[in-house]
Amino acid sequence: MWKAKNPSGRRRLRLLIVGCGDIGLRVAALARPHYQLIALTSSPHRLSALRAAGIVPIVGNLDEPQTLWRLAGLAADRVLMLAPPADGAETIDLRSRHLISRLKQSAMLSGPRKKSLRLVYASTSGVYGDCAGQRVAETRPCQPQTARAQRRCDAERQWRQAGRKYGWDVAILRIPGIYDGQARSPRARLQQGLPVLTAEDDVYTNHIHADDLARICLLALERAAPGRVYNVCDDSELRMGDYADLAADLYGLPRPPRVARAQAQAAGLSPMMLSFLRESRRLDNTRMKAELGVRLRYPTVTQGLRQGQGTAAA
Repeated sequence: MWKAKNPSGRRRLRLLIVGCGDIGLRVAALARPHYQLIALTSSPHRLSALRAAGIVPIVGNLDEPQTLWRLAGLAADRVLMLAPPADGAETIDLRSRHLISRLKQSAMLSGPRKKSLRLVYASTSGVYGDCAGQRVAETRPCQPQTARAQRRCDAERQWRQAGRKYGWDVAILRIPGIYDGQARSPRARLQQGLPVLTAEDDVYTNHIHADDLARICLLALERAAPGRVYNVCDDSELRMGDYADLAADLYGLPRPPRVARAQAQAAGLSPMMLSFLRESRRLDNTRMKAELGVRLRYPTVTQGLRQGQGTAAA
């Protein structure tokens, strides 16, 4: 089990979670015994729920930098940046820029007596672009093919530059499709009867269970090497249609219809789903396991999907 490194030993380390949704709350549940938990939220109606989870909430909006003034005096030891870039046609991530600007203003993170900061940025495997089904290690150059992925590449650059400039230990997690056996399962999609591609047109897809991802975030906060990038995925190697068939069989639902790529839009697939169907890759998770010491609780999607049915191993 991971353990927070606290050289001073005088107090619990402060962990700031930015973008504390489902994954952030899973992280908080694991981290509560080891950290003082703080979360940035733009939603005042979430304050009571965050407090109930043992988290001290700070109200601020990454899209409105003037609301982030409290962060300058926070003096966090660890930061987990889970918030994605804002939607839009731009290819830069203003949210990361605003957060970096506020963090660097902290007197505790600058000057001759500055404290160390370890930060993990949750990126996406979409930065690699289409790899034609090839196995992809972290050394592969990024070739983002959508504005969404280009914003993620920009965020990665910003955080790495901030790490070098301010002496922060910054690590990047490149994350594929997040799932679980419940709310994040493909059950709803299957029930809608949405199609998948024929075997000839199908693409490889990658996955990570939400619970495993939460654990990996914490491991990275303590064990990741400065400036290092990690592919975060399980051991499955499945094409998207095969994943849907597997889920349908587990849930006792009809397998989805198969359509050719040229028919996919007319068959009802959304523009975002169509963008995923243009990219195929198989992530290599060797570095994640070797350097972070990750032992996956759900190494395959079969085990992870069964978790929601109460049949997964404890």
